[in-house]
Amino acid sequence: MFRKCILLGISLLLAVPMSQAKQRHSALDTPRPLTPQQQRLVQESIARERSIVLEIRKSTPVVQTYIQDMRPDLKLYQVPVADQYMIGRVDFGKAFTADEYSLRNMEPSHSHFFSGSLHFMDGLTRAFHLENSPTGFMAMMFVDPTGFDQNHYTFEFVRREFLGTVRTWVFDVRPKVKGSGRFFGRIWIEDQDGNIVRFNGTYLNNPNDDTNHYFHFDSWRINVQPGVWAPAAVYIEDTVHNAAAHATSLRGQTTYWGYSLKLPTSESDAESMEIEGAEDQSDNTTDVSPLQAEREWISQAEQNVLDRLTQAGLVAPPSDYDKILETVTNNIIISNNLQLPSDIHCRVILTQPLESLAIGNTILLSKGLIDVLPNEESLAAVLTFQLAHILMGHHIDTRYAFNDRLLFPDTATFQRITMNHSVQDDEDAAKKAVELFEHSNYHDRIPGVGIFFEQVEAREHDLPGLMTPRLGDPLMRADGQPWMAGLMQGAPKLDMDNLTQIAALPLNSRLKVDPWDDKVFALNFKPSPLLNARDKMPLEITPLYYKLQRYQEPAATPASATPPPPGPGATPPAADAAPGQPAASAQAQPQPAAPQ
Repeated sequence: MFRKCILLGISLLLAVPMSQAKQRHSALDTPRPLTPQQQRLVQESIARERSIVLEIRKSTPVVQTYIQDMRPDLKLYQVPVADQYMIGRVDFGKAFTADEYSLRNMEPSHSHFFSGSLHFMDGLTRAFHLENSPTGFMAMMFVDPTGFDQNHYTFEFVRREFLGTVRTWVFDVRPKVKGSGRFFGRIWIEDQDGNIVRFNGTYLNNPNDDTNHYFHFDSWRINVQPGVWAPAAVYIEDTVHNAAAHATSLRGQTTYWGYSLKLPTSESDAESMEIEGAEDQSDNTTDVSPLQAEREWISQAEQNVLDRLTQAGLVAPPSDYDKILETVTNNIIISNNLQLPSDIHCRVILTQPLESLAIGNTILLSKGLIDVLPNEESLAAVLTFQLAHILMGHHIDTRYAFNDRLLFPDTATFQRITMNHSVQDDEDAAKKAVELFEHSNYHDRIPGVGIFFEQVEAREHDLPGLMTPRLGDPLMRADGQPWMAGLMQGAPKLDMDNLTQIAALPLNSRLKVDPWDDKVFALNFKPSPLLNARDKMPLEITPLYYKLQRYQEPAATPASATPPPPGPGATPPAADAAPGQPAASAQAQPQPAAPQ
């Protein structure tokens, strides 16, 4: 009898917390009612989401995706072991509708400059396992283009939060009816006009299909124009099971730019290309010599190609950051006492793969390459490689001096312009570049260059997507050795445990791109101290976090206040350095006179 009483008492004690737990669980399943202010903001966000879908359908931005498969590592937590890179310019008026995204509904014979948009977006859809989403890859750009409303979703207020200088209201979003492809996550709504500026989460799997899987993602938007918050970047991170690459997780980034780019409707529309910031390099002398005529012909081809690449959204317009690159290049020119007939200019390719090229007297470095360079001497080395090509007369095909040869669709830009040098030209330029560097003011910093190439060499095999150029020259030979291997002599051994040794930076460490007009700017942040080897993350994808700001009309600059472009050796605008790299130093030396 006594034992029965004890058992009954225990059961009653257990029953109380279990009942309370059920009540708490039920309370969690039922969202708290929204206040009138919160309800109004949610309704505004639904209306704004519909309008932004319509706005994006007028755009033809460049869409770039880079994915790294990751494997666990005892020391570094995880390391990339495989990658995939895709880029295309997309006509969203053809690749996306708010009603349905389906390749079957498009006429296969439809002839259009951007008819490849659908195939490109379908490739992205498959890469991210979004085949069962009604809008495929576009699902990561919009919360739910086909059903984002209070009939399909519940909204629960979480808190207020500042993203940069923008005050937002944070809501958890849950589908009312479980089904494949419905968003499940969190949204950030800015408090002025009700625009969704960030959302992260995933999409629900079909409970009857074990093979269906959606990745988790974090999607950001930027205020590119008054009232327009356009998709700027998406970060993807999730577990995978890639036995071939021995990978157990995945990281990816998709970035968007070129929203203001116009869509050519015919080949004649591409005949006139006016590029903002372009300078007149013509000489006003009466006559020219045969040699000068040859150089003018090459210069004409150079300008045609640069204009076309800028129009296609592959090369950034001229920017202040170009002056930093030009200052470092001029350090090499001045310290070697080189006599050049004209100034060397620099521009930025907006793409991720690590590459460089020279078009006439203009050196171009990819954004991805600039981002991962650890120091000024490494930047000088890759610029010197292309400077050597210019000095040795390795110019592009002069047939591009005929502008009609550049009248082709933007989607074919990579296939139709061949600007990489031959293997022999690269071999000769590499030897010349090592000689120039050894006689430059950077000669005592060669070990800092060598350690960068050691890091690239260590990961070259696992990251072919990052190492394969799309326009110009690669960093590495076909055998996996750096072209500038001559600068690796005397470099210290790569040591991940040495926190003072920064061999290469993570991606996106240097530059940011304005998604509207493609202008590039140096990132402004304070370097964080490294706590362990895991903090280095060389050449790796990292999460995104934007300090959002509202759009401001650019201030008009009086013509009299516009300073002249600095000459070689002038100090460029100061830029905050990322870990391991000081701002570009200028040499206070006179410019060598050009030969008459």
